[in-house]
Amino acid sequence: MQIERIGTVRAALGECPVWDAAGNVLWMLDCRSGQLLSINPDSGTMREWLLPAPVGSFALNGDDEIIVALKESFALLRLSDGALRTIGRIDDSHPHLRLNDGAPLPDGSFVAGTMHIHRQAGEAPLGGLYRVDTEGRVSRIAQGLGVVNGPVMHPDGQHFHVCDSAQRKGFRYRMDEAGRLSSPEVFIDTDPLGSAPDGCCFDRDGGLWTALVHASAIARFDADGKLDRRIDLPVAHPASLCFGGPDLADIFVTTISDSGRLTATGPLDGALLRIRGAGAVGALRGHCRIRP
Repeated sequence: MQIERIGTVRAALGECPVWDAAGNVLWMLDCRSGQLLSINPDSGTMREWLLPAPVGSFALNGDDEIIVALKESFALLRLSDGALRTIGRIDDSHPHLRLNDGAPLPDGSFVAGTMHIHRQAGEAPLGGLYRVDTEGRVSRIAQGLGVVNGPVMHPDGQHFHVCDSAQRKGFRYRMDEAGRLSSPEVFIDTDPLGSAPDGCCFDRDGGLWTALVHASAIARFDADGKLDRRIDLPVAHPASLCFGGPDLADIFVTTISDSGRLTATGPLDGALLRIRGAGAVGALRGHCRIRP
């Protein structure tokens, strides 16, 4: 197995890696600076778009567009000219609340959750999980999550997984065709590993991979939610990950140098990493098809 740095990226808060097989590029965010980056992993060449910070997440939405979760709103960014159009907002507003991680759903919609930090003991989190349907309508589909990370559909297309980093747990729901969720069940608990879970993705065998943001590692959990693989990394705070490359056999990992709460000054902190030879192949991940 080989771990290498891609390009010269040094993100403050590297998040939301997305593999674009059509373009053979890796997309990612620096959420604190508002940078959206498109990086060729072979040459390291990079394109950049600047969005209003902080940015939570994004998904590809056609050939020349992305949907992006901003602080309290969702918008469509046209890549060719940088035009940004707001299409909806979340229900709640608070200085310590913002949209965070998100992902496409099989029907072409987009789901993203919020993070509500600096809460008092016993204070319920605002926000929750929000779905933007293919016509651009925003609805809240779950509540009670403090720091949403790693929302992702299982390859079976029926189970939706999401982590609450504040609780250091990952939850599993059943999702129907309309995007409605069942009551959650705890799927993973990463507190014994000394970390909250962060970004997530699935391999084609149904293994859930997550970044152990406080433990310098990524981990795989099997179909029963049991830890069966851990890969230690030369960074303090890995934040998110995805499979990519021609055969979806590489793992790309985004990292943190200064998230505002977590800081690190090592030579690879904030870098984009590629892991070759991990022995896993990623599950296919769809694109959004949102047309308001």
